[in-house]
Amino acid sequence: MKPGVRVPEREPRAITDGQWSDAKLMWDFHLLRHEPRPCDAAIGLGSHDLGVATRAAELYGEGLFPVVVFSGGNSPTTVARFPRGEAVHYREHAVGLGVPDDAILVEPRAGNTGQNITFSREVLAAAGFSPKTVLLICKPYAERRSYATTRKLWPEVDVLCASERLEFDDYLKSIGDDKLVVDMIVGDLQRVIEYPKLGFAVAQHVPRNVRAAYERLIAAGFVSRLARV
Repeated sequence: MKPGVRVPEREPRAITDGQWSDAKLMWDFHLLRHEPRPCDAAIGLGSHDLGVATRAAELYGEGLFPVVVFSGGNSPTTVARFPRGEAVHYREHAVGLGVPDDAILVEPRAGNTGQNITFSREVLAAAGFSPKTVLLICKPYAERRSYATTRKLWPEVDVLCASERLEFDDYLKSIGDDKLVVDMIVGDLQRVIEYPKLGFAVAQHVPRNVRAAYERLIAAGFVSRLARV
């Protein structure tokens, strides 16, 4: 290093390095890394993350689908951010990014991923769409669970997943709450593990090291997004 050159200090994390490593391992597992291709319709799954609508607008601009359903009402983590409902705010954001209003359908009732899929399917049918291929657009760490849910509830369609192309650290910065993101990553893995037993999703293999990371984070208190199962 040259004399007098100051090395920038890394911004302190709200989580320990070990917790970051465990969460990154789980983040990588949740990402399915599907290559987007043209589909008959897209569904933007409601959440606290407006990046879902941003990614939907990008993929619409690439000509990958003719219509997108934005699905979602509100949850305790979104009602302050999206007071008019997740789907409505997503639509407004996508229109602001150039998606034509007539290419957007709004499903404003869903309160969970199963309802996102079921209600969006009904909205598409009512609008005259019977898709054989569907592109799910969601938070990065929700890809695996969203895919498993759709395969269970709508097995006749060919499903792809897409999300914002962000590295883990960049996603943490974009949300601005490390603890919340890790809580949600843990909660999504719990659902991947437990929901197939309840008939909500298809079963998927969870590698031993991913499960061990999940158990360590639960023991460390990252539990606010765990479901009662």
